Amino acid sequence: MNMDPSLNVLGEPLAPCSEDPVTGFFRNGCCDTGPMDQGNHTVCAVMTAEFLALSKYLGNDLSTPRPEFGFAGLKPGDQWCLCAGRFLQAHDEGAAPRVQLRATHQNALDVVPLDVLTLYALEDSAE
Repeated sequence: MNMDPSLNVLGEPLAPCSEDPVTGFFRNGCCDTGPMDQGNHTVCAVMTAEFLALSKYLGNDLSTPRPEFGFAGLKPGDQWCLCAGRFLQAHDEGAAPRVQLRATHQNALDVVPLDVLTLYALEDSAE
């Protein structure tokens, strides 16, 4: 089965988000998505202590290692494919992390407006 190439929010081919730690719904290093990805894990974000604390408070602890799942836990500076809805919630709470636009899948726009993503864009991700 041939798939169309994934595009980012800028309409370009989707860039990788992170290989260390390996991220993405499909654990392929990219914020690719598909019908099975009910959480829309499409926003490539750079973790901050503030965001990790908010996520833990909201019930999704991303910082605690879970070796039984091969998950070392995230730390500030790690890049990770976030659920678009969680990113928007963090924006509303004033705790949104920075974003790599070139590595953020276009389906994030179904939930998060481009102007909101752009507020958090790393300078080199939109050149």
